[in-house]
Amino acid sequence: MERQYLNLLKEILETGADKGDRTGTGTRAVFGRMMRHDLKNGLPLLTTKRLHIRSIICELLWFLQGGTNVRYLHENKVTIWDEWATETGDLGPIYGAQWRSWEGSDGKRYDQVAAVIDSIRENPDSRRHIISAWNVALLPSEKKSPQDNVKDGKMALAPCHVMYQFQVAAGRLSCMMTQRSGDIFLGIPYNTASTALLTHMIARQCGLEPGEVIHSIGDLHLYKNHFDQARLQLSREPRALPGLKLKNKPSIFDYTLDDFEITGYDPHPAIAAPIAV
Repeated sequence: MERQYLNLLKEILETGADKGDRTGTGTRAVFGRMMRHDLKNGLPLLTTKRLHIRSIICELLWFLQGGTNVRYLHENKVTIWDEWATETGDLGPIYGAQWRSWEGSDGKRYDQVAAVIDSIRENPDSRRHIISAWNVALLPSEKKSPQDNVKDGKMALAPCHVMYQFQVAAGRLSCMMTQRSGDIFLGIPYNTASTALLTHMIARQCGLEPGEVIHSIGDLHLYKNHFDQARLQLSREPRALPGLKLKNKPSIFDYTLDDFEITGYDPHPAIAAPIAV
């Protein structure tokens, strides 16, 4: 997958369309791209720059807990959501709330993660193994700050990775993650790795082998203040992908950071870049 990622990074730099954006930073973008990776070939963590694995794992665990306040992240030394949080750390009904506690028109709360695991176990051939975060009633206004949106009861940030669809075939679980918008330099590497970890975790809960991760992105963009960093990354040669040792747990909701062991990760040094808020 890393070669696919680097090819997309190069394509955006060389042929992407220059566009304005919500943050005022400016981007260069392409539309409608896809990457595929078979998990039997390793964990799709970039090696052309070091990724902060703690942030990737802890964010995923936070989503699975239904978290919407940065408190848990701070307890685990992760700060990737700080720019969007209120002074009390709240982010409104973002991913965790939609994954674990979607409010239906009937007033009931729906746990999509538990439901999809049950669905995979009970009816593996179904085409409805889906987790969605795109709750139209709770989307934030682009004209307001994240903090003001939270005060209005909305999400601090509209979901970027909007849907996860799982398929069971030949004893393997695959996942296609659909993303409406993707920051290719900072966000996409985290999103791909997180999707792979989630696929491993759900496969383990369902007695399946991990299959493919398919990452589908709508507006795929590179911020204009990341151009030099992208060129540096493109000058580096990919290395061997790492592996994952994942402990067995009775429930997907029982996992902690210590239950994940990334093996053989030997990347090039990290490349710092500012985040656009």
